[in-house]
Amino acid sequence: MKDKVIVSCALTGAVTTKKHCPAIPYTPVEIADEAKRAYDAGAAVCHIHAREDNGMPTWSVDTFRAIKAETEKRCPVLINFSTGGAGPMENRVQHVLQLKPHIAALNMGSMNYAKWRSDKKEFAFNFLFANTFQDIIAFATAMKEAGAKPELECFDTGHAASAEPLIDMGLLSAPYHFSFIMGVLGGIKATARHLAFQASNVPANSRWKVIGISRDQWMLLMAALPMGGDVRVGLEDNFYLPNGEMAKSNGELVAKAVELVKLVGREPATPDEAKQLLGIA
Repeated sequence: MKDKVIVSCALTGAVTTKKHCPAIPYTPVEIADEAKRAYDAGAAVCHIHAREDNGMPTWSVDTFRAIKAETEKRCPVLINFSTGGAGPMENRVQHVLQLKPHIAALNMGSMNYAKWRSDKKEFAFNFLFANTFQDIIAFATAMKEAGAKPELECFDTGHAASAEPLIDMGLLSAPYHFSFIMGVLGGIKATARHLAFQASNVPANSRWKVIGISRDQWMLLMAALPMGGDVRVGLEDNFYLPNGEMAKSNGELVAKAVELVKLVGREPATPDEAKQLLGIA
């Protein structure tokens, strides 16, 4: 059997709009249609933020419920709900507790979160991304209660080690599921050398994947795949295909990722295979 790769797709995010990329989905139906395109192209997992119909981010449980229901009508992809953002953590966990997704994102540390525009000599955005241990433990506790697999989102080198107290407390169970987000200013640089260092830090019986921001995404995918990593693409992270063209759908990005998976002699996992690999009941 070929070595399996879990291909994830981040469908929409919370910041970018249709002005940035016309394919960004807003409504539950649009998001679910994009989930189907991603699944058809080879994704086993869809990472989901919720939005109002006008594109503004929302933590409404009803909106997440509608997205989940519409997605389940269309395909059996594994659903991964975001919990990251600003504001009280209590407002960012109810959709996990009530709707019980297969996976839920768990941010593993605080950092400066910024993008520098060298052409304008100014920040495009610049804020403190606060994730205290108090909140991390509370999120992990809620995910365990909901039966959702925590996706340990690590933006910098120290974040992987933040899993150690959660493991000691019994809040995480193996196989541990790490994601390395690379290319955000304030976090780890987006290079193959830095990725290899991150991959060396995970405990035994872990799976890890790379999340490359913007055009660095494709280089990082090609670095991760020979090292045994999983991968994520999607319009939340990057609009552009390897040839520089703007993607017309999440499915186009997934299709290119699957080409790379096969190029290195590996094979995309089905949702059922991904469940087994991640230890999801």
